[in-house]
Amino acid sequence: MTFAIPFPTISPELFSVQLFGLTLALRWYALAYIAGILIAWGMAARAVSTPQLWAGRAPATRDQISDLITWVIVGILVGGRLGFVVFYEPAYYLANPLEIPAIWQGGMSFHGGFLGVVVAGLLYCRSQGIPLLKLADVMAFTTPPALALGRTANFINAELWGRPTDMPWGVVFPGISAQDCPGVAGLCARHPSQLYEAILEGVLLGLLLLWLVYRRGAFKRPGLTLGTFLAGYGGSRFFVEFYRQADAQFITAENPLGWVVSLGPAGLSMGQLLSLPMILIGVAFILRAPRQNA
Repeated sequence: MTFAIPFPTISPELFSVQLFGLTLALRWYALAYIAGILIAWGMAARAVSTPQLWAGRAPATRDQISDLITWVIVGILVGGRLGFVVFYEPAYYLANPLEIPAIWQGGMSFHGGFLGVVVAGLLYCRSQGIPLLKLADVMAFTTPPALALGRTANFINAELWGRPTDMPWGVVFPGISAQDCPGVAGLCARHPSQLYEAILEGVLLGLLLLWLVYRRGAFKRPGLTLGTFLAGYGGSRFFVEFYRQADAQFITAENPLGWVVSLGPAGLSMGQLLSLPMILIGVAFILRAPRQNA
């Protein structure tokens, strides 16, 4: 390592209090979830209250958006947890099923949470008679800020770091696991892949969707916003996976990069494998959107 950035001294806990012998803490990761949901609610409420964004009526009212938030929260928690269990550590949780609900121990999957939100949105739309595709556009439009906050919280937690690097912006993450870099002498710097994702999936994708909705009338072409989000997130995640450290359960002496699908000398990680359908479905929505009736 010739040059690297030391990990900043930021506690994962915003604050903690002692109550009846128990320590109750507000963690940055939990705050990211809360703030992301509140921002999404505000963006969605404003969108459905702005008639010029729509060809005809908005798909939902502000009150319906408020009700939807509860469904979304359940979808995120249940889907995110089950996604992690099924996609990343099925053998462990099959042997320890009582630990599946223990989300406070960590372990959430974006792709699982996304599927949970899809199911929640579908059920809510059916119960309320809301056009599914139009509401899906709104939900996709409001998601990037939460992604940016969540990935930033991952960085603060010093988790989900990247592969070893000698680039000058490499970060020396704390912990034995982060410093376990075969062939690296001295301190091991890693790609801050959490911040790569925050910028690509959160900031840049969010700005693109804002431009499409408020400058290009994307909500008047149902499916365009959803498709752009799916393709944008999937492409960003697929790219960052080249720099992100694979989960430990996928790494072996014969497979040091943690591929789940081998393609000769290269391969695909679990994140890339799960992102490919998002890219393909997103492109399909984008191509189909101009032919949709608003």
